[in-house]
Amino acid sequence: MDLLGNFDTIMTENIIVANLKCGGCASSIKNKLNELRGIDSINVDLDTHTITIIHQGIENRNTITAQLKAIGYPEATEENGLLLQLKSYASCMIGKLSSEK
Repeated sequence: MDLLGNFDTIMTENIIVANLKCGGCASSIKNKLNELRGIDSINVDLDTHTITIIHQGIENRNTITAQLKAIGYPEATEENGLLLQLKSYASCMIGKLSSEK
């Protein structure tokens, strides 16, 4: 952060997540992460289950992964129990419905 409080650092996070299945999932992920401050772009690769986030460094990786986990997409290295899997299906349906509007 500079003297005026502006963030001048551009950061890239590549996060491999569990439960990523389709465009509905991708839509929900993008909508949720866009709620965070300083997000410049989000790319969801369905083939590799990788989310690439370019951001201004306002939010840290833990905040980003907590947002993902809250909607059922934990990092691939985390525990992925039934509750998270069910959350991901609900998020997927919401994403599908919102992308059809």
